[in-house]
Amino acid sequence: LIFIISLFLGTTITISSNHWVMAWTGLEINTLAILPLISKSHHPRAVEAATKYFLVQATASTLVLFSSMTNAWYTGQWDITQLTHSTSSLILTAAISMKLGLAPFHFWFPEVLQGSPLTTGLLLSTVMKFPPITLLFMTSQSLNPSLLTILAILSVAMGGWMGLNQTQTRKIMAFSSIAHLGWMTIILIYHPKLTLLNFYLYAMMTAAVFLTLNSMKVLKLSTLMTAWTKAPSLSTILLLTLLSLAGLPPLTGFLPKWLIIQELTKQDMAPAAMIISLLSLLGLFFYLRLAYCATITLPPHTTNHMKQWHTNKPINPSIAVLTTLSIMLLPISPMLAT
Repeated sequence: LIFIISLFLGTTITISSNHWVMAWTGLEINTLAILPLISKSHHPRAVEAATKYFLVQATASTLVLFSSMTNAWYTGQWDITQLTHSTSSLILTAAISMKLGLAPFHFWFPEVLQGSPLTTGLLLSTVMKFPPITLLFMTSQSLNPSLLTILAILSVAMGGWMGLNQTQTRKIMAFSSIAHLGWMTIILIYHPKLTLLNFYLYAMMTAAVFLTLNSMKVLKLSTLMTAWTKAPSLSTILLLTLLSLAGLPPLTGFLPKWLIIQELTKQDMAPAAMIISLLSLLGLFFYLRLAYCATITLPPHTTNHMKQWHTNKPINPSIAVLTTLSIMLLPISPMLAT
C-alpha cells in the first residue's frame, strides 16, 4: 500500500510541478516506489529486472537534472515551460526517451517487463510513462521536430520488428508499448493534446489486456492456447481488445491513429505518416497472433494438451468496464475533432 501511494504521490508531484527540481523529485519517488514491486517475487530474474530498471532510470534522472541545470545556467530560471537552450532540450529529449523506453533507448523495457509480474507490468507500461510524457508535453514547443520524428519512426519500427518473434506475452506487450510511444512522439510538437489523448486511450486498452491476461494467468502463448476453456467469453472479448490495440477501424484504437495521420497530413508530413502507418502493420501481425492463440485455436487441432477447468469465478468488473471502453469509444471522435 505504501509503495502504491508513493507511486501516485510521485506522479502527482511531477505532473503538477513548475520547477525542474520538483519534477525530478517526483520522478525519483516514482522509481524508488516501483522497485520493490518489480523484485517482490525474489526470483533472480525479477531482481535482475529491478537492477536494470534502477540503473536506466537513475541515468535518465541524472540527464534530466543535467539538462535543466544547463538551461538554468544559461537563462537564469528553472521554469519547466521555459526550456529555451537548444543543447539542454536535446539532452532532455534523450533523458525522457530513456525514461519512456523510446527507441534507441528501448532495450531495458522488454527485459524489465519480462522480469516483473503482470500487475507490476501494467503499472510500468501505463502509470510510469505518464510523468515523462507530461514533461514532454510541457516542453513541447522547444523540442527539435526532426529528432522527435526520427525517434518516433525508429520506435514504431523497432516495436514492430522485435515483437514479431516473441512468445512471451509480457515481451509482446512491451514491444507494443514501444510502438505506441512512437505514435505519441511523432505528433507531440504539432498537436500536444493528441499525444495525451493517445496516451490515455493506450493506457486504457493496455490495462484491459494486462488485467485479462492476469485473470487467466497467461504468461506465454502456449498457455494462452489452452486458456479458452477456462473463460471462453473473456477470451472472445480479448480478441476485440487486441484488435483495438492494433488500431483497426470500428474499435477505439483507430481513433488516435486516425487523428494523428490527419494532423500529420495537415503539417505536410504525409511521407512520415505513410511510413509509420506501414510500420504499424508489423504490430498488427503480432496482435493477430495473440488473438489467434486466444480464440481461434479451438478443437479439433493437432496439439495435445490438458484442458483447463472452466471457472465460474466472476470476472473483475474493472476488466468489463475497461474492455467495453477499449472496444466502443470510436463514436466520441466528433467531440474530440471539434
